[in-house]
Amino acid sequence: MPTNLPPAYYKVEEKFRQATSRTEKIAYLEEMFSLVPKHKGTDHLRADLRRRLSELRAAESKPGGPSRQVSAYHIEKSGAGCAVLVGPPNVGKSSLVKAMTNAEPDVAPYPFTTWTPTPGMMPIENIQVQLIDTPPLNEEYLEPEMMGLIRRSDLVLLMIDLQDFPIEQLEETLALLAEHHIAPRRRRDQYDEPHRWRFLPFLVVVNKVDDEQLDEDFEVLRDLLDEPWHMAPLSMTVGRHVEAFKQAVYDRLEIIRVYAKPPGQKADLTAPYVLDRGGTVADFATGVHRDLLAQLQSARVWGEGVHDGQMVGRDHMLHDGDIVELHT
Repeated sequence: MPTNLPPAYYKVEEKFRQATSRTEKIAYLEEMFSLVPKHKGTDHLRADLRRRLSELRAAESKPGGPSRQVSAYHIEKSGAGCAVLVGPPNVGKSSLVKAMTNAEPDVAPYPFTTWTPTPGMMPIENIQVQLIDTPPLNEEYLEPEMMGLIRRSDLVLLMIDLQDFPIEQLEETLALLAEHHIAPRRRRDQYDEPHRWRFLPFLVVVNKVDDEQLDEDFEVLRDLLDEPWHMAPLSMTVGRHVEAFKQAVYDRLEIIRVYAKPPGQKADLTAPYVLDRGGTVADFATGVHRDLLAQLQSARVWGEGVHDGQMVGRDHMLHDGDIVELHT
């Protein structure tokens, strides 16, 4: 069968032939792969491109080679939590990260624009949450290190396109993750040998909910799913539901903000300490300073479930927005 390659492919191929460094060759091969249409006539070409990419990357990572730096998939966690965006091609992951963080991922209307993960920090009121854009999940081409990146995250943002077979996108993405023993935390009881699996909180981000009519379509989608999901509608095209999306991310991270009040002073409400939901006064004291807990004599709390300045014990569970005054 004919391959029917677009003109842009041949232009990139010429640049590949003229490239002199492995890094350039890898970049051009990745771009060539993204430009190859997917049909039976291109199966051999796609396989050849994947083989050449694999060989070049292996050579690039050999000891003593030009790229002894840490893998692009080894990203240090930062902020109040780490949320990794996953999903099929062209659902809007890169657009989301570009719009809501300080990062500059490549954004284009064609699939497979993103080839390496791109982290950025998203502000949610007075905290920052790390978002990581990732290459699209695709059964034909998947970096093994990407699964490690997802496993190390605090939250999976599974993004789908409301206007392009969203149920199929959701099911296919979940199936690909399951092949690598990654699954939603609430499905833990459905798998044998759970110790081999990584169970994480998921938020299904439904993009391209661009108007009120599509709001209704979003609700229909929710009703059609076989099981209840934590879901957030969003439109990166017109910027709808952005604040609700941020709140959903915050809720799914299952964290709280707690503020320190030095004795005799006002609390600093601009710089919260972030604890896991269910955190206690003891956890807060340890977060302020690792040696503080041993010296802690008492604590006073302003916030939910207490009267202002109430004395509490170390095991008192704190709530989002609480103010704590520690006494040693």
